[in-house]
Amino acid sequence: MSAEALSTDDRYATADRLFRRKRIMSFGLPAAILAYCIYIFVAFDMAEVFSDANGENGRTLVRDTYSYKVHVTRDNRSGEVGVAIEGERKGRYPQGEGPDWVDLGDETVIDLGDGHIITYGPEVVTYDIPGYGLITAQPGRQGAQATFPTEELPEWINASRNRVAITTEAGRLTITRNRTEVFRYFGGWELFFFTLDSPYHGLSWGELGSRAFSGEAGAILDDFWTNDMWRHADVAWAIGETILMAFLGTMGAAIFALPLAFLAAKNFAPLGAARFFVRRVFDFLRGVDGLIWTIVLSRAFGPGPLTGTLAILLTDTGSFGKLFSEALENVDGKQIEGIRSTGAKPLQRYRFGVIPQITPVLMSQILYFLESNTRSATIIGAITGGGIGLLLTQAIITQKDWEEVTYYIVLIVLMVMLMDTVSGWLRQRLIRGKG
Repeated sequence: MSAEALSTDDRYATADRLFRRKRIMSFGLPAAILAYCIYIFVAFDMAEVFSDANGENGRTLVRDTYSYKVHVTRDNRSGEVGVAIEGERKGRYPQGEGPDWVDLGDETVIDLGDGHIITYGPEVVTYDIPGYGLITAQPGRQGAQATFPTEELPEWINASRNRVAITTEAGRLTITRNRTEVFRYFGGWELFFFTLDSPYHGLSWGELGSRAFSGEAGAILDDFWTNDMWRHADVAWAIGETILMAFLGTMGAAIFALPLAFLAAKNFAPLGAARFFVRRVFDFLRGVDGLIWTIVLSRAFGPGPLTGTLAILLTDTGSFGKLFSEALENVDGKQIEGIRSTGAKPLQRYRFGVIPQITPVLMSQILYFLESNTRSATIIGAITGGGIGLLLTQAIITQKDWEEVTYYIVLIVLMVMLMDTVSGWLRQRLIRGKG
């Protein structure tokens, strides 16, 4: 066989191998991804997760983020009726008072609109539902004792001997042995500005403006700032605490990491053992996640913003040390030699020959970490008991109505956006020299 024919056969064989490999990749890679997805589906028991999902709970959660509930509650033992926003004592109407759709008296009549009427009688509770009929219950020692217009109950009625829950588009009624309660949803965040006991509650923006111009601006601001339900003053302090944790932790880490970075850079620390030791310290500090440092330090120093600050400081010292040492290893030696030729001492050479070269890298990394740590400080604060993270966690754990959770999340997003804007402006001023 000639060399030319052999060469042609080799080319055909090479091309065949390439096409075979391409076919394997074309079919094998999607098959591997599919197998991995199937593994995830089985390993995480996704079938049970989907089967346990409750769409109604999800809708209720979403509705709670942008609305509030008014609770009309009766103690079935004493007959006392109270009305409160979100069911909180701080949102309770004075005894005997309520919104215009609640008629308090010997019989309490609650008009939910569209013909939905609930009546709290001395002994009997009724709910007249248009298109379905009248539901009657006589709560007491024997349970809820409810009767319904039909034998087969619709899905929106959940009834047992001791508890009846009726959920319609107009509202929700629950009846137990000891308590009867109506929830009615309204859009917005009620009492966000002023509580019920404030003289400014219920006033229009025009009326508030008129009072502000007439000399009541300070009182209006004070009533808003000291709102007992939304705690705007506490929230503002928590936001400042979170930013302070991020700032002190980031800047403290940069201050500690810069001199240590000189000991980890090859061109500034000729002793290999010292470089090895410092680099391993950096690896250790950044190898332990900030949340782990938070838990460890909280056992040593107790909960508080200081613990969160130290956790950020330790983690970022390791990260900054690695970044700064790599930046030092890439400096231009000619500038340092030029400074040396003037008779400058070592510290002067570092100050005027090294620092100006690495300043853009240092500032860019510090500002980026400051922005990132603002988010991290929220989670760390939830563990250490400081900042907006603590308020967010408390609102979630205590199952408070989710409009407060939404409020805190919105503030966190705005805080991150603010830090991003400020860091971008500083980056332009300090690094690029632009105003």
